[in-house]
Amino acid sequence: FNQDLCPGSLLVEVGAAGNPPPEARRAAEQLAKAIVALADGELAGSAGYRNICNEANIDNVVVAPKFRNIGIGSALMREIIAMGEAEHVEGFTLEVRVSNTAALRLYEKFGFVSEGIRPGFYERPREDANIMWKRYTI
Repeated sequence: FNQDLCPGSLLVEVGAAGNPPPEARRAAEQLAKAIVALADGELAGSAGYRNICNEANIDNVVVAPKFRNIGIGSALMREIIAMGEAEHVEGFTLEVRVSNTAALRLYEKFGFVSEGIRPGFYERPREDANIMWKRYTI
C-alpha cells in the first residue's frame, strides 16, 4: 500500500524477511544523504542526514581520533547544512551525548540550540541525549 505522509514521502509495505520492494529502496535513497571526509588518503570522518517532511535529522557526525581538532567536524557540518539548505529544509535536528562538550560546542557554533533532553537515549554507557535544533523562520 502507498500512503502520502507529507510531500515527497512514501509509506510502503516491507516485503518478507525485511526485503523492501524497489520503491521503498528508492524512497530511502532520496531521503538519506551521507558524506565522507578524506585526509591524507584516509577516511577522516563522515556525516549524514535524513530529510523527512523538510526536517533534516542529522545522524552520526563522526571524526576519527587522529583527525580531530583540525576542522574536519566543521567541514562536515558546513557541507551537511549546505546540502539541507539546497533541499529547502526548514530545520535541522540531532541528538548528542550530554557529556560530549566538543560536539556541543561544534553544533552551537553552527547555530544549534538545546530544546530538550532525551533521558537514557544512549547505551554503553547509558547517558541522556541533548536534543538540538537549528530552525529557520519561514
